[in-house]
Amino acid sequence: MTLDEAARLREEDPFTDQIAETAASRVVVFRSRFEVDLNRKREHAVYRTPEDCWGLDVWGDGVPSALVGRSLAIHDDFYADLGRHLDDVAMRGPFVVFDVHSYNHRREPKVAPPSPQGGHPDLNVGTRWVKPQWRPVLEAVETEFRKAEIAGRRLDVRENVVFRGGYLPRWIAERYPGTGCAIALEFKKTFMDEWTGTVDLEHLQALADALHAAQTSVVRTLVRAA
Repeated sequence: MTLDEAARLREEDPFTDQIAETAASRVVVFRSRFEVDLNRKREHAVYRTPEDCWGLDVWGDGVPSALVGRSLAIHDDFYADLGRHLDDVAMRGPFVVFDVHSYNHRREPKVAPPSPQGGHPDLNVGTRWVKPQWRPVLEAVETEFRKAEIAGRRLDVRENVVFRGGYLPRWIAERYPGTGCAIALEFKKTFMDEWTGTVDLEHLQALADALHAAQTSVVRTLVRAA
């Protein structure tokens, strides 16, 4: 691997586990996406060329075949384990999964200005795999986040501007039609310095509080729909 640790970290999702820490049940992935990307289909889960991963040159002499096999086994095991867990959940009725990620808005060197707000909301809600029946749930989530005042202003929350949702929401929608809803939440990394890794813990906690409020609102929405 030729990509250094700092460059890898900029493309990973540090601290997002803390945003979701108030969830009653959660899955936290501690694997680097450069080992296996669990939010992509199996055949695309290992980055082989720069085109697979934002133009980054990851492997000096090509990805080792032994790593590919190990990484795909991790992908298989993850979805097998998740399926066993969610099968039990689905037997009890409709459920919602928050697929929590973060994204960069300062891809240029840190002295450059951040990406324009117009194309980079504070929270991008990916809804590509969300069926119309779940619109009340989406509205409940977005309403709670728009009410949150963080770092001196209300959050800019929009759907499908930067990302529309990856393989995990699709997998849930296809495996649990009519029962499972997965909403991709992509938080812009305003809660940290992408280039130094320094985090604003107060900002991070405010996002966690907003997600907890959204979770509570979703439960109320599901109860009313039952």
